[in-house]
Amino acid sequence: MEKTMHGFSDRLKNLREQMNLTQSDLAKRLSLTRSSVNAWEMGLSAPSTPFIVELSKVFHVTTDYLLGLDDRTTIRTDGLSSDEVSVIINTIECFRRIRCEQNTPKDE
Repeated sequence: MEKTMHGFSDRLKNLREQMNLTQSDLAKRLSLTRSSVNAWEMGLSAPSTPFIVELSKVFHVTTDYLLGLDDRTTIRTDGLSSDEVSVIINTIECFRRIRCEQNTPKDE
């Protein structure tokens, strides 16, 4: 359980910072105190299940990702056209090809 808590606290802080939210900003969104969010990020306490679900919605990630049980991230494409989704998919595939090429030993 401790490893999961540590994964959660790190992910929560990273996701909050990526969205440029302060602990107070996030607390207001969840109708909590800043000290509650701080305790979660410090690994001193854990949010209840409803707050984990709400956090996953705020950050657009799965609860498994938030809890450190899964490293896969998701991209929400609702509201985008099929052409826009295709551009996103093609961009991701391009990054994968580049990474694969960088990791493939070259014959000299």
